[in-house]
Amino acid sequence: MAVSATVIGALLGLGTQMYSNALRKLPYMRHPWEHLLGMGLGAVFVNQLVNWDAQLQRDLDNMLEKAKAANERRYFG
Repeated sequence: MAVSATVIGALLGLGTQMYSNALRKLPYMRHPWEHLLGMGLGAVFVNQLVNWDAQLQRDLDNMLEKAKAANERRYFG
């Protein structure tokens, strides 16, 4: 999953930079270093998004377990 998230993020960053240049009617590859920067930031963003989603799922599972235990103590304990 990490490789696909990195590739998706890099493509997102590259696409954003190329779209920005197209809107301003500039050559697509005007400053190549901006494309590399966009690809790097996009990859970091998507990887952090994947990590955040995994942490959110763990937190939700933990909260649901606590709620289930509290309900069992309330009604069956």
